[in-house]
Amino acid sequence: MSRTRTALLSALALVAGTAGAAVAAIPQDVGALAVPCTVDYKVQNQWDSGFTAAVTVTNNSAAKSSWSVKWSYAGNQKVTSGWNARISQSGTAVTAANESYNGTLATGGSVSFGFNGSYSGTNALPTAFTLDGVACNVDDGGGGPTDPPEEPGDRVDNPYAGAKVYVNPEWSAKAAAEPGGSRIADQPTGVWLDRIAAIEGVGSGMGLRDHLDEALEQKGSGELAVQLVVYNLPGRDCAALASNGELGATEIDKYKTQYIDPIAAILKDSKYAGLRIVTTVEIDSLPNLVTNVTPRATATANCDTMKANGNYIKGVGYALNKLGDAPNVYNYVDAGHHGWLGWDDNFAPSAALFKQAATAEGATVADVHGFIVNTANYSALKENHFTINDTVNGASVRTSKWIDWNRYTDEQSYALAMRNQLVSIGFGSGIGMLIDTSRNGWGGTARPTGPGATTSVDTYVDGGRYDRRIHLGNWCNQSGAGLGERPQAAPVAGIDAYVWIKPPGESDGSSTAIPNDEGKGFDRMCDPTYTGNPRNNNNMSGALANAPLSGHWFSAQFQELMKNAYPAL
Repeated sequence: MSRTRTALLSALALVAGTAGAAVAAIPQDVGALAVPCTVDYKVQNQWDSGFTAAVTVTNNSAAKSSWSVKWSYAGNQKVTSGWNARISQSGTAVTAANESYNGTLATGGSVSFGFNGSYSGTNALPTAFTLDGVACNVDDGGGGPTDPPEEPGDRVDNPYAGAKVYVNPEWSAKAAAEPGGSRIADQPTGVWLDRIAAIEGVGSGMGLRDHLDEALEQKGSGELAVQLVVYNLPGRDCAALASNGELGATEIDKYKTQYIDPIAAILKDSKYAGLRIVTTVEIDSLPNLVTNVTPRATATANCDTMKANGNYIKGVGYALNKLGDAPNVYNYVDAGHHGWLGWDDNFAPSAALFKQAATAEGATVADVHGFIVNTANYSALKENHFTINDTVNGASVRTSKWIDWNRYTDEQSYALAMRNQLVSIGFGSGIGMLIDTSRNGWGGTARPTGPGATTSVDTYVDGGRYDRRIHLGNWCNQSGAGLGERPQAAPVAGIDAYVWIKPPGESDGSSTAIPNDEGKGFDRMCDPTYTGNPRNNNNMSGALANAPLSGHWFSAQFQELMKNAYPAL
């Protein structure tokens, strides 16, 4: 199946209809400015008796503090579950109203929600929509239910659509054992293959086949996606000692033959052909080759070494090539986060580097199904109290200490922009993005309810930002963080899913040096007394105290994440 996506519609655009998108008729002499709202309704995945749809509504009239979208079906479609909206149905009439957290809809602003539905016979598209009782036109995006049926072995457009997602029983048991943890113990999280031994299972732990066998049990008769983190490059994490790996900078052959090849062989086993296997490929590697190499002030000797020997490029390319051979494997490459790559000097060069890796060692861009941002990080999903275009007393928001000339304020805007950049340099127009929302909720009593004071651009941004870190460069066990949006498919056009790839409650690194046989060093950014380095502009680290080694269970952090969850538990 072809992967079809649309960018958010311009507030002034009127788009003619094509097959696969719902289109309401508009008189030819009606100008764009007269269109009060537009609706993009997409069927992103469809099977014999059900479908998954994503809806984006753009408001071109006065700003709203609440909203309600209505449409009717011509057939027997029934909405069975939804997200980002309260959806009800009476007969063929459907109403989608805002949740408490997304009622604000500015002039020119958009809001997205999605749902799963059932049907029999034909799944005809709705032809008319209203926003608060006012008729809207409908954005055409192509694709949808009139696409050709999938051929055997074809990858689906979005592996998360219409599918359950694997719940790791090892993480689930740890979460359930915590006071209050049963509230989230059934959430899907990533399975981290962070060393060669993880393939067979570390100690008495589950190995890759154990997880895939359990995934088959959880799958039942429906569809199921299982999320794997491929994370063991030579010289891994050249700028962060806490997550160093077992392989030395030159051990590329060992990476290929003892790590990637065995994983690929298991994933290609016909026993697992019915699973949708989502891989997150080598987080925190390629971006380091842009930002932490000479002549940057943030350069490290280890990153200079990895750029010179090319083993990050070779390793990622080899992984994409070998893992991509299985028709049910969906590779998503790590693309950092907005507070790392959102600056002009980093953004386009990073995309170019991703292309270089995706075409190395026999890989092609067709081996990349999409990209993931904010993996194991804390950047807010959406900052609602300021935009990158705001000014305060004549000063641009970009000049504030927090934004510091970045082009982006949050992860969703960065993810969509990076997607456009990647498509522009040769990646498929259907690539989708994942956003790790496991620890970026920033709720609790410290969450701002409105913009900051307009005394200065800094008071405006600092008073209104959800992300309460001391500095965007702080990455280790951040104090005050909370669980973010729960995992969900197709929350916004261009975003395949919000995911919890980093399992909440697993440490980013130890607060003090701890001897270990896991190849993990001690990084001062995990020390709450550390006063910083050029990568966080010499600020305090903001890290929690008494943290264990990276990947180990950190009960105090898990409790804080639940306490500060947004949406709240």
